[in-house]
Amino acid sequence: MSDYLVDLGANRTARSLVRTLGLPLPLPQKLTRGKGPLAARPIDGASVWVGLVGSADATIQAALAAAVPALGAAVTLLGPGFDPQPWQEAGEGFGRPVGASAEAPTDGTAHALVLDATGTRDVSDLKALYVHGHGCVRKLGRCGRIVVVGRPPASMATPAEVAAQRSLLGFVKAMAKELGAKGITSNLLEVAAGGEDRLAGPLGYLLSPRSAFVTGQCLAVDGRVDGTGSAWGPRPLDGKVALVTGAARGIGKATARRLAEEGAKVLVLDRPADAGPLGEVARSVGGIAVGADITDPGAAATILEAVGDGGLDIVVHNAGVTRDRTLGRMDDARWDLVMAVNLQAILTLEAELAPVMRRGGRTIVMSSIAGLAGNMGQSNYAASKAALVGWVDAVAAERAPLGVGVNAIAPGFIETRLTDAIPVATREGARRLSALSQGGLPVDIAEAVVFLASNAALGITGRTLRVCGGNFIGA
Repeated sequence: MSDYLVDLGANRTARSLVRTLGLPLPLPQKLTRGKGPLAARPIDGASVWVGLVGSADATIQAALAAAVPALGAAVTLLGPGFDPQPWQEAGEGFGRPVGASAEAPTDGTAHALVLDATGTRDVSDLKALYVHGHGCVRKLGRCGRIVVVGRPPASMATPAEVAAQRSLLGFVKAMAKELGAKGITSNLLEVAAGGEDRLAGPLGYLLSPRSAFVTGQCLAVDGRVDGTGSAWGPRPLDGKVALVTGAARGIGKATARRLAEEGAKVLVLDRPADAGPLGEVARSVGGIAVGADITDPGAAATILEAVGDGGLDIVVHNAGVTRDRTLGRMDDARWDLVMAVNLQAILTLEAELAPVMRRGGRTIVMSSIAGLAGNMGQSNYAASKAALVGWVDAVAAERAPLGVGVNAIAPGFIETRLTDAIPVATREGARRLSALSQGGLPVDIAEAVVFLASNAALGITGRTLRVCGGNFIGA
């Protein structure tokens, strides 16, 4: 079911009429999303403004200077404090530096504002957040991007420095809410010492149209997973073998399609009762249909038979169920089924699949914002999804020396056949509770899976990425 307010907002005449009449009707910006496989230069020709908050960090500046122009951006440096050499060495795409007194270029608009705040150490440094933000945010185009790069607060030397770095998260969340009506997203990258060479991939994802429904979030980048990272570019999954559970419909179907578009051979799994739609998905992506109930004791053996001798590179645990009741009215069957499908099946399968995961592999599980914030009538579902966040955090350290990354995705309100069945008033409320004032699409989750499954996300492990449009719940 389409979102009529998003469709209405895409009509310029309707937007103008609503403004003229002063109607209290929010018209969300229709989001710009990527189409088809990734491009070599995902933001080709886009203008990106780069500013400093605090002192320049040479390692971060080198990483940014290598990454941003490589995305196809025309770069403009804002204000003083930059060492121009690494940017000039980037060559093609480098714009003009702006004078020390300038807050933003006076001509044109930009796709993105990137702020290097890794050198922020005290309150006075934070004034640059205001200076750059005040001068630039009104000049960002619709569906633009703000990315702030900081350091983990826990790595700071003094409480004052911790406070300065922690403030960056509040800033990006506020920007997400202020600018969401224009489809603009705002996110934080916390780069740990040793993770600088892995900055390019997450930065490329957040600046690209593939992250359209990710806003108000913090992605932590570190060097724990053994391997060499890569930029955010085309065909990142060539030669990989992927398994997607719950793949007959919705998010699983969209995920299988995107993994295949980026070069993966995909095993799509769902219940034998869904053999018809599952077979259609397998044929459409050139993959292999695996009919199995993941709660069945023989499910792992069925999967391993389909995998064969080559091993797995990507596992996406997407299958899940809801059986809602308030706790006082819930019966044993509802509790037990949700725990069996959403949690125990994953733990059981992982015990069998982990040994065939190849070096450089990626495991991704679907949590939920309900697992982060709870939800009325979903104590079973929320508990199971919160458990997955804990499992990811714990197992990531075990697998990092093997070059294997483990992460979770927490979707917010995503437009699927299940949400279409929600009563109209509840559905409308859920859509408008996000900073972007709309629900996401299955492809938004699929794009996040492709990113986390790729080597561009080598620096991200043990994390939960919320793909929720900056949903108020669990914010």
